[in-house]
Amino acid sequence: MDLAATLPEAQGTITIRRKSPDDVQQRQIIVKLDGENVGELFYGDTISIPVTAGHHRLRVDNTWNWKTVDLDVAAGDHLKFQTMSRAGRFSWFLVSLFGAGPIYVSIQREE
Repeated sequence: MDLAATLPEAQGTITIRRKSPDDVQQRQIIVKLDGENVGELFYGDTISIPVTAGHHRLRVDNTWNWKTVDLDVAAGDHLKFQTMSRAGRFSWFLVSLFGAGPIYVSIQREE
């Protein structure tokens, strides 16, 4: 989904992708910018969000765990991030025992 093309007045772009080979490929990751839901990522998905210059808060949430990144965007910036859901230390044991276990979310800035 490329939201940047829909708002020509946007001064920067934030792109979040979910393509890490370490991703457990379970649970959707909900993406919020400044408290507003801007999309959901399943494994293999990418979303680009147009933003105005200034301070923003990016949050990713897999309904079990969330991470928040505060960032500043300048005019013309294209900030790129990778997010993923990953198993915790005992997740697979708990999944095999109870049918569910904790899956954690992470987000990292890409260069």
